[in-house]
Amino acid sequence: MTVTEIVLPGLVEPDGLRVEHREMPRPGADEALVRVEATGVSFAEQQMRRGKYFDQPPFPFVPGYDVVGTVLEAGDPALAGRRVAAMTKIGGWRSHVVLAEADLVPVPEELDAAEAETFVVNGITAYQMLHRWAKVKAAGTILVHGASGGVGTTLVQLARAAGITVIGTASARNLDAVTALGATALDYRGDVPAQVRALAPGGVDAVFDHVGGPGIVDSFRLLAPGGSLVAYGSASTKDDPGNSRLPVFKLFALLLWWNVLPNRRRAHFYNVWGGKRNLTRFRARLAEDLTAVFALAAKGDLTAQVAARIPLADAAKALALAESGTVTGKVVLVP
Repeated sequence: MTVTEIVLPGLVEPDGLRVEHREMPRPGADEALVRVEATGVSFAEQQMRRGKYFDQPPFPFVPGYDVVGTVLEAGDPALAGRRVAAMTKIGGWRSHVVLAEADLVPVPEELDAAEAETFVVNGITAYQMLHRWAKVKAAGTILVHGASGGVGTTLVQLARAAGITVIGTASARNLDAVTALGATALDYRGDVPAQVRALAPGGVDAVFDHVGGPGIVDSFRLLAPGGSLVAYGSASTKDDPGNSRLPVFKLFALLLWWNVLPNRRRAHFYNVWGGKRNLTRFRARLAEDLTAVFALAAKGDLTAQVAARIPLADAAKALALAESGTVTGKVVLVP
């Protein structure tokens, strides 16, 4: 048996991805061989093909930030046949993957693979930013930039399920979709600061900003006293020439400076892999938070935003679609 995988060979356009095959791996003592049923196209892969993801490996490599699938073989025989999810960071764009058993999280039977996949890295990111970092309480108000994207749609729904008012920015074509999720939708090309101040004169309790760039200053200024800015990317710089780490370092420095000032507001940079130095604690939190997100989805409090289901072999098409900015939710690869 062989494994089908998608290789990112270097700085290429989406059609430069390669479909390759290799021998089926075998799991070790504490590992599991998983047949992948869904893997996603996230913003990370869009940055990686440009060489702009902060800590991506050298080319060539197999992208793929997360997977959902069924365990075929494992060191623990009790895992065989179970549907599981895992974050991989890279390597997920394969038909089969070998993963550490400790990284596997059970997936409820109520969710199909593509639905569950939209909640893995997006769900963990949104849940932890909202509840572990910003700690927004019910009746609060938040601003979500990119509210029609994978993380954004999940964040809007998690906030609404918690009784939080949401203002979300999106492109004009996606405003109706954001409104349908329960947010007040704003065209990001308009005067967003003025519109947010009109809706929340005293400021918002939290801003979630994946864009970075000059607009991050407006995000911070829109906070109410005691509010939190959670930055989790620098999308606005993905096509900028030069060192890929420089925009992130500049963002770090700015957030640090704001935290030094006596302004009763806080700024954070969220990294889903943060805290991995304490691997046991990291895995426990990841499993706890993803299980909570899956439970909300199984109850119907969250609706999976699957923009498209595309065969793994057509990963080039999937990546181009995700980068087009024309879809709401997440593009999912189905091996």
